[in-house]
Amino acid sequence: MPQKNYHLHLKGVVGGYDFDSSYVDFILGKHKDEQVNVLIDSLGGSVSTALSIAAAFSNHGNVAVHYVGMNASAATIASLGAKQVTIDCNAMYLVHKCSAEFFKWDNLNADDLDALITQCKQMKNDLDKLDGNIASMYAGRCKKNSEELLALMKVGGWLTAQEAKEWGFVDEITNSKEDAAPVLTDAVASAMADAGIPIPNIAVPDTANSFIAFLKNLFRNSNTSNNSKPDNKMKITATHLCDALGIESIEAVDNKVTLTAEQAQSIDNALAERENTITTLKAEVETLKQKPADSTSTIVDDKTKGGEKNEAEEFADTVNEAIKLFNSI
Repeated sequence: MPQKNYHLHLKGVVGGYDFDSSYVDFILGKHKDEQVNVLIDSLGGSVSTALSIAAAFSNHGNVAVHYVGMNASAATIASLGAKQVTIDCNAMYLVHKCSAEFFKWDNLNADDLDALITQCKQMKNDLDKLDGNIASMYAGRCKKNSEELLALMKVGGWLTAQEAKEWGFVDEITNSKEDAAPVLTDAVASAMADAGIPIPNIAVPDTANSFIAFLKNLFRNSNTSNNSKPDNKMKITATHLCDALGIESIEAVDNKVTLTAEQAQSIDNALAERENTITTLKAEVETLKQKPADSTSTIVDDKTKGGEKNEAEEFADTVNEAIKLFNSI
């Protein structure tokens, strides 16, 4: 497919500033009798926004969507109303069952638990209906039955561009020179982990730190069958990780561990705090380097101080320890 000028660039979180249904309606309204070209590069977000955009594309009747990068969840739903869908040969594609936020931290009596169980059952019923509806929409594009799509959603594994075409999610694979291969940066890996999306097995840039490697090992192949039985349980003590999470140890099942969204956020906060500390210390070091040295006629014999370090040496040790701690994470 030749290079094209896109009328819409939908990126970031579906439902966010860069992936907004109202703006989509506005652009479609300006090009009522024209083909509208849309570029999508998103890990997903709001299902309701995606459904609104899919309906808007369908009502317009002449929308061409092109996927680049890593696209998952609601980002795949948004294109279901498009007339044509293409994908870059390096892009990735992921469909999975819907989820809803659920947090409960409280002391409950028997009546409270009964009410909570009722609430959970209602949430499950709603999610089942939503999954069935979306599976039916996928099936309409893929020309397959809903059961096949629902089974794929349950597995939730990443698809290559070729696999996405074989399933029928896209009509054509392109190799346009302006489409860069997806890059797994710290921010992208952190966003995936926070959303419970598995990390795809793609190349990590040399500049990335060890946090990405940790997340890839943590979440890769995490979507196993519910019928599988764990063969081996053990507790591991990763000192820095446990400190960040405020726990004593982590339970591993078959050499795999899982984290809650709250725990993943705790790790991200700890890394951000340490990175800020290191940045501050490095800036102070550069400032000290630029200051002229104090003139003095006094000779100091360190041996007479019993080996005590001066302020500059203590500061340098602090910087080195901070960098060492950051690299260990």
